[in-house]
Amino acid sequence: MCRNDHAILRDLAERVAEIAALPEQDEKRQMWYAHNALRPTKPMVLVFPEGGWVELLDDNELRCEDPLLRGWEYQLRQRLYIAEHFNDDQVTDRRLLVNYVSTTTGLGLQAQRIQPTTDRGAYVWEAPVKELQDLDKLQVPRTEVDYEATERNRQRAAELFDGLLDVSVGQSWWWSPTLTWIWAELRGLEQMMWDMVDDPAFTHAGSLEAQGLLMLNNGNDYVGSGGLGFTDELPADGFDGKHVRLRDMWGFAEAQETVGLSPRMWNEFVLEYNLPFMERFGLNCFGCCEPLTDRLDILKERVPRLRRISISPWADREKAAESLGQDYIYSWKPNPAQLAALRFDEDKVRSYIRETLEITRGCVVEIVLKDTHTCNNEPERFDRWAQIAQEESQRIAEL
Repeated sequence: MCRNDHAILRDLAERVAEIAALPEQDEKRQMWYAHNALRPTKPMVLVFPEGGWVELLDDNELRCEDPLLRGWEYQLRQRLYIAEHFNDDQVTDRRLLVNYVSTTTGLGLQAQRIQPTTDRGAYVWEAPVKELQDLDKLQVPRTEVDYEATERNRQRAAELFDGLLDVSVGQSWWWSPTLTWIWAELRGLEQMMWDMVDDPAFTHAGSLEAQGLLMLNNGNDYVGSGGLGFTDELPADGFDGKHVRLRDMWGFAEAQETVGLSPRMWNEFVLEYNLPFMERFGLNCFGCCEPLTDRLDILKERVPRLRRISISPWADREKAAESLGQDYIYSWKPNPAQLAALRFDEDKVRSYIRETLEITRGCVVEIVLKDTHTCNNEPERFDRWAQIAQEESQRIAEL
């Protein structure tokens, strides 16, 4: 290990540990426990730069030479940036996860992507499923772990961060089952939609748990399409403290590719195939960017242990508030375009947030800024947005 890399990471870890020890971190934890139990103290605020990170933390700022350590450096610098710049409700803790060294086999078929020629541009793809017989080529993917290599990485981290961070092995293996995303890539988005009308039988014609590779996500973990997992309701009864089951975890599903479907068709072709996954989890989240306003009643009726529902920028905020009330978490995703505009209009941001919080009074609300692909190269916009959101959150809580 390069001594310079060692010194860089020790310094970063020490700063993270100092922030993690502040009393405010435990205060935020307790608010999240109450929030996820539907006992809110105020609307919670989260800021995720996502694609905008390239304008906040450039790769040129990284100083470690070793690729593995460089990845840990980037992770620590992100956490420090969030803690030092955003006045949101993210919790800084001492945990550092070492990912499994693993490979996952494919599905047997793969879309051929045609990459863009512009930086961060959109790609197109050639879908491989042309006819029903092509489905015979699909195979069940399997994840294989190199435990020796994983342990070597864990030992390096334990030695490097000794006394500063709590090192453990773990990994978030998926974001959501992404059934419609996978099928759209294999069949083509437009063709997938036509099939539901022209040939519905075609659309109707899917083991990390067994390998002990799952980890609990009931703490300072990103769950759903935005939100933290702090809850006393997980793990489920019967958990032995070692072998994590799906019912010990938060689950999540979304179907952003199917916004053009009617509620009836969405229920038949989309939700029906997500339910077998969601039924296995202890608590569930649903939705991301898709507007769910006209199908909230279906979700509430059919999804077991549903707790967090995404209300996207394209949803009807009033109808969603009436539907969810205090029975579900209203996970509001503000329109991130305000961060990308030529001019950052603070008054417009404040008015937008205040209006939504007035609409959702009486609901269990979280404000999740995400899908932020650019801040027009003005990183301070994130800081001000978060500050305004917190001020408005406190204001509505005190009324």
